[in-house]
Amino acid sequence: MESPELSFTLAYVVLSLCFVFTPNEFRSAGLTVQNLFSSWLGSEDVGFIQYHVRRTSITLLVHSALPLGYYMGMCIAAPEKNLGYIHKVSDSWRAFLLLSLCIQLTSWTLVIYWSRHHWHNHPICRALQAHIQPPHPGWGSVATSVNTEFRRIDKFATGAPGARVIVTDSWVLKSECHVTVTQSRQHQLSPDMASPAQILTLRVDSINPAVTPFDIRLISSEYAELREKLHAPIRNSPNVVIHQTMSELFLETFRAHVDLNQPYTLPSGQEVEPCSGCMQVPANTKLVRLCQAEGAPNESECQQCFCRPMWCLSCLGRWFASRQDQQRPETWLSSRVPCPTCRAKFCILDICAVH
Repeated sequence: MESPELSFTLAYVVLSLCFVFTPNEFRSAGLTVQNLFSSWLGSEDVGFIQYHVRRTSITLLVHSALPLGYYMGMCIAAPEKNLGYIHKVSDSWRAFLLLSLCIQLTSWTLVIYWSRHHWHNHPICRALQAHIQPPHPGWGSVATSVNTEFRRIDKFATGAPGARVIVTDSWVLKSECHVTVTQSRQHQLSPDMASPAQILTLRVDSINPAVTPFDIRLISSEYAELREKLHAPIRNSPNVVIHQTMSELFLETFRAHVDLNQPYTLPSGQEVEPCSGCMQVPANTKLVRLCQAEGAPNESECQQCFCRPMWCLSCLGRWFASRQDQQRPETWLSSRVPCPTCRAKFCILDICAVH
């Protein structure tokens, strides 16, 4: 049978990690620093900078108190250890208590140092000092400008609650900067969407040498909104392709699935015509009934298409996506649509690349 000491240790470690990294379940239950200390933190909408100065300070104090909280909890969970009597505990527990107290005292010392001269030494305030230039005589004036623009309803905001990116008319990204898309990553599973998500990494380099370059990340579908909000042009690194719509994301997956199907060999003497959709590239797909209903091939909903190759893969993929339920992207790959020419039903397994 597990001892109370081990059970408490496991439970405390799990709860501490959840409190520090805050999963959605804890956030929904209100178990966050922002919610527990909301009366002291005030309103983010009223004073954005002041709110986050207080939030980071109280977060440091609370997180640094977790080791000391574990020791105090063990005093109750394991009373036989006599942890409440310093002179009776073992050297290891005495060292742990001393380390916990040092961490707590250090955090308090750091917060007191930050708060001197109206929080002049706080990292957020020091970062604002890099922007002290006309018309802003001091970091307080810069903070007022940020607070004012944050209250506007037309600001751009993206990201999880603990890692948001906010762009206003002048802040956080100003016209005196260079923004470059440096990387794109395809995530097949997203907790908030049933379809794959492309995550873009943007590098922000300020002309002001006092401002350290930084990266921001956002979903590609929000890229257009960010680009409209910025006063600075966005540059793309080579080989970075941005998918901004659900159809574009689907088209990449569509191509990968078609590549797995058997190819169609063009009969001798038959010429390939331009794509009927775009008239820009040769038609490189042919619909051939290849799918079968399990145990009953003749009962498949797909039909044989007798059309010659008339569509390129991109145009056929866009046609396929346009015929889907836009509210249920998870069903697109398993759906059947009519041929754009003869209306014979086909699925993705019936699409063959022309060789």
